[in-house]
Amino acid sequence: MITVSGLTKQYGDRTAVDDLSFAVAAGRVTGFVGPNGAGKSTTMRMMVGLTRPDAGEVRYDGVRYTDLRQPARLVGAVLDARCMHPGRTARNHLLAMAAMSGIPAERVESVLADVGLESAIDERAGGFSLGMRQRLALAGALLGDPQVLLLDEPSNGLDPDGIRWLRNHLRGFADAGGTVFVSSHLIAELAKFADDLVVVGAGRLIASETVDSVTARTGLSLEDSLLEMTTASAEFASA
Repeated sequence: MITVSGLTKQYGDRTAVDDLSFAVAAGRVTGFVGPNGAGKSTTMRMMVGLTRPDAGEVRYDGVRYTDLRQPARLVGAVLDARCMHPGRTARNHLLAMAAMSGIPAERVESVLADVGLESAIDERAGGFSLGMRQRLALAGALLGDPQVLLLDEPSNGLDPDGIRWLRNHLRGFADAGGTVFVSSHLIAELAKFADDLVVVGAGRLIASETVDSVTARTGLSLEDSLLEMTTASAEFASA
């Protein structure tokens, strides 16, 4: 389980994340949604120690991320699919990651096959399409056989087959007991496999509840429900 408590981050006069608290349950897919500029990416960076919060903390089963002895074996993250050296092959990119994290090199070929890149294992990442880079980034997240996946817009660049593959993969990961926390602007797609939602706007929590409870309460599609929720929140904040 992931517990986010009172996360706050300011950049000058702008508050990117404002006293944000929520929980992410194991064995479920939790969608992280909100309009552009809502603070989603900043929140996810704080969840893995890439950005230092001004206040608040994140714990994984009660342990802060910075205190995890082998973080890559518990948490796999994809926050930017471009974070790879263009001159390295897919194999060498993952071998370098494995060496830095103390992960057996034998995992490399296994995760590349798992994400459908076995035929591109010795191709340089600089020649990859965006969809292939997304798959390679996901392979890196899976390298340590983690219990948690944190993914920021993982569908970017994927074709319809790739999106279906990602949906099934994340659903299967959660059904096997894993924890999935995924941000996405593809709400109609997210509705097909997410269990829970964390909805934010202007860095603040709007809602944290199940997908079914959101749509049952509004009587609308998930996409229309979220539009209504975020619009209402923005109007309240500006009043």
